[in-house]
Amino acid sequence: MRRTMSGGGGGAGALNMPPFEGAVRWLIIANVAVFIVQSLLQGFMPGGAAEFYRVFGLIPEELLRGKLWQVLTYAFLHGDVMHIFFNMLMLWMFGASMHSYFGKRQFYEFYYFCVFGSALVFTVMAFAGAFGLRPASPLVGASGGIFGLLIAFGVVYAESHVYLFPFPIAIKAKYLCGIWLGINVLLMIRNENPGSAIAHLGGAFFGYLYLKFLPRQGFGFSFSERWYAMRNAYHRYQRKQAMKKFKVYMREHDRGDYFDEHGNYKDPDSKKGNGEAGKGPWVN
Repeated sequence: MRRTMSGGGGGAGALNMPPFEGAVRWLIIANVAVFIVQSLLQGFMPGGAAEFYRVFGLIPEELLRGKLWQVLTYAFLHGDVMHIFFNMLMLWMFGASMHSYFGKRQFYEFYYFCVFGSALVFTVMAFAGAFGLRPASPLVGASGGIFGLLIAFGVVYAESHVYLFPFPIAIKAKYLCGIWLGINVLLMIRNENPGSAIAHLGGAFFGYLYLKFLPRQGFGFSFSERWYAMRNAYHRYQRKQAMKKFKVYMREHDRGDYFDEHGNYKDPDSKKGNGEAGKGPWVN
């Protein structure tokens, strides 16, 4: 596929290929490197290849045995050459645009959020026995994260045109996104490779949640805002406690109440008549 960032109402514009850089490049390199290891094990140590899948692929029942890393590592394993080829092609095509939109740090955050969400949905469905899945059903592939990027591209660049290579046909991103989601819903309902379809839809769903319900800056901004809010609330609490203690002290020493309703200190000399004021208010 090729995409062009044209406007909503005009033509598709010139074809262009996205840049191969940043987080997208490193994710593709990591996936290809892991696939080479898989291939070497498959060729020279078939037993080792099977164990590699059991340790790093996602198997829901293995999560209960403590292999929690599988909710992320499964996304670096692939079944065959065509599987990794099309996944990496889509990661490049749609990931490059979202990398420009998010930036490197938030791109990683979004991608792994979708990978985790895909694993979570697949695991829940497996334990529920839905669509023929079982707790022993394995899952490998980066499709969950990639479908999260696809749904994000369809939302952020809804009016952009995507060429369906090798066909000279351009389609708006929002329609392409809808078509892919619809196909996966049909695959799931018809019980045709439902595990993959569920993983795809899970990644897309979590991608949509991220875009709609998290701040534009992502988790880091959300957590920092909550941290500062809690810190400021704590400081306000400290000031109120100090004010209460000071009021008690003033009453014990037969002094009046020098705080207004907002907790601000009132200058005691302000109550004196003309010529009675001291040297001025206390300053802090």
